[in-house]
Amino acid sequence: MSDSKTVSLKRRHDNVFFSIKNLDKIAISVKGYKLLEQLLQENPKLEKIMRGANNEIEALKEVKDWVMGFLENSPNALKFYTRKYKGRETFESLKWEDYATIRLLDYIDNAGREFDDSNLRGEVAISNPIKMIWLATKFGIGGAKPYFFEDMIHLFRQFSGKLERKLPDKHQVKGWMSRWPSGLDSRVIQLREKNKRRILDVIINRIDKGEIYSRYFKFEQNMTEKEKYSKALKWWDTSQFHLNFAIRSPDLLNEMLGFSLDPDTLENLKCAEKAGIPFFINPYYLSLINVRVPSFAMGSDLAIRDYIIYSKQLVNEFGNIIAWEKEDQVEPGKPNIAGWILPTHNNIHRRYPEVAILIPDTVGRACGGLCQSCQRMYDFQSGHLNFDLEKLKPKESWPDKLKRLMDYFENDSQLRDILITGGDALMGSDKSIEEILEAIFQMASRKIEANQSRKDGEKFAELVRVRLGTRLPVYIPQRITKNLVRILSEFKSKASKIGVKQFIVQTHFESAMEVTPEASNGIKKLISSGWIVTNQHVMTASSSRRGHIAKLRQVLNEIGILCYYTFSVKGYMENQHNFATNARAVQEQMEEKKFGEIPEKLFLKISDFLLEAEKIVENIKVLLKSVDLPFLSTDRNILNLPGVGKSLSFRVIGVTRYGRRILEFDHDKTRIHSPIIKKMGRIIIIESKSISEYLEHLEEMGEDLSEYKSIWGYSIGETEPLMPIYEYPDYPFKITSKMTNLKIA
Repeated sequence: MSDSKTVSLKRRHDNVFFSIKNLDKIAISVKGYKLLEQLLQENPKLEKIMRGANNEIEALKEVKDWVMGFLENSPNALKFYTRKYKGRETFESLKWEDYATIRLLDYIDNAGREFDDSNLRGEVAISNPIKMIWLATKFGIGGAKPYFFEDMIHLFRQFSGKLERKLPDKHQVKGWMSRWPSGLDSRVIQLREKNKRRILDVIINRIDKGEIYSRYFKFEQNMTEKEKYSKALKWWDTSQFHLNFAIRSPDLLNEMLGFSLDPDTLENLKCAEKAGIPFFINPYYLSLINVRVPSFAMGSDLAIRDYIIYSKQLVNEFGNIIAWEKEDQVEPGKPNIAGWILPTHNNIHRRYPEVAILIPDTVGRACGGLCQSCQRMYDFQSGHLNFDLEKLKPKESWPDKLKRLMDYFENDSQLRDILITGGDALMGSDKSIEEILEAIFQMASRKIEANQSRKDGEKFAELVRVRLGTRLPVYIPQRITKNLVRILSEFKSKASKIGVKQFIVQTHFESAMEVTPEASNGIKKLISSGWIVTNQHVMTASSSRRGHIAKLRQVLNEIGILCYYTFSVKGYMENQHNFATNARAVQEQMEEKKFGEIPEKLFLKISDFLLEAEKIVENIKVLLKSVDLPFLSTDRNILNLPGVGKSLSFRVIGVTRYGRRILEFDHDKTRIHSPIIKKMGRIIIIESKSISEYLEHLEEMGEDLSEYKSIWGYSIGETEPLMPIYEYPDYPFKITSKMTNLKIA
């Protein structure tokens, strides 16, 4: 290491030490002191330890001895705490108090650990909650904030049995679901028609004034207002219209919304524009936002608003956003963080041996809109992703590059699943999509032919699954045309003959309010092509409200969509507004999603849905009726880890002074990973908001916080098993164990 680097690291260490040393001396606030008094009054044993300990070491030892005594009567909790268990069985056997016991012991075992907090641009956070309680008790210092003490109060209530978990029943969950209308409700449809009229009037007026020009969409001379509106209605049914007239500025957005944005929101959006955050909101999707909201739909569009109305946190962080998924940082010819060697720097993303993401050099690199919590916001920040649709049209070199990418797939020993996405797979032209699918078909055919000369046990994995990742069924359902359906149908027909068995359109509905007649019709067309449609939901704060996701599952099932993943929001402080804590993800899994659990004896029946995709609506309906379920819980609650893989196997091992929890994630043991995970170990994530802040956000949205009481206790998660319908089919031969395109240092 050079002298300059040594000095830099020393300065950083000195600054960190200086900062932490001073934080320990900071007096707690009046509110913090009152919460501390409450904590000690409720827990006399804790107060005795804190007041009697001469230093933090004594405090830690005495608390650990006290807590360990409870594990003597809970062998499964001891097994879980010491990580001497496998699978979900031990996790599901834990008592409510066990969660608290394990968390307290994890806090003590990890006391004093330093963590780089990417939410605070790399500042170092030290977790030592028992020390903070001791400092506050003995000296009134320690720097802990009220949110920290609120978390501690609920932790010790759970530990002592005072915080009970009252699980909701099916009737209660259905009641929560009934709060949320869908976009198929007649009253909502009427609202959207008014919105459409208002938006089209603005567009017509701007065309007349010459403020908007399009060579494709224009009026003939001497047309009446009625004739213009009639023509504009026909334009509305085409995807090109919505791309052409996408809103790209805050002022136009406000005008389209009837000048209903409040001054603070509008000012923040103008700051976003100055910061370089792209605006791209198409007229159709904008029509889903309510301007003057009737009581029956109050708050129902918040999940949609929070996708297009940028938060202050995003604006403040833009320019400093850190890439969440480290394997997206690629240097051609060198292994990414997962160990995969990739042929180009931005066309293939890869984490797992069996699947690769293909991102074309076409308009498919763009989207139908920019979601505020987009996983690729880092790429928008760098300008790598954008909405310059003209510049994104295929270059002359794309066919050559596509061939090189197919060569890479053909020579990969483990690949069996290709996900075409972007951007958005359906943003490309029909011709472009057809060319990519044809290239994949030819590659898969050559791979099969090459396998003929390989011995059993040396054969390469063959392609069995093709997926298209797209949000256009939600953003611009008009994109799903007869010709697109023809392309998908023809590809399935010939690819099936060479052994490809799974054809999946993977979309992203965020709210039941996005399921409109247009979206439903688009999904119906996709299903008619013989492809099944699955949904990946992102659990934002607004979509995480009680019953919201359950209602979405129900409505999606009704139109023939199976749920695949329910993701926790990833990213750091830029996504704080939309972040719902992982405790809520587990609470939703254990208390709401469980009412859609499918009896194991029907797993194979659901797997058969792949074989007759065109009948999926009726098949889902029959299955739901046969087992009296409100929806099918075919999805897994999960988080995309910033290292490698997806998982919800975690333990809360620490908490910051601000009450933000520190989670230690383990990898999903139910699937095959890159061998790199043996070297990576567990992954640390510091959440961007505390439980208290999350609940405050819910309260601002009108939620009754008494319905969320148990959230404080969910400090452990365990990844759910994958539904058989999402598993890869077996080969009639044995493939090689050798991994190509991989280099582990």
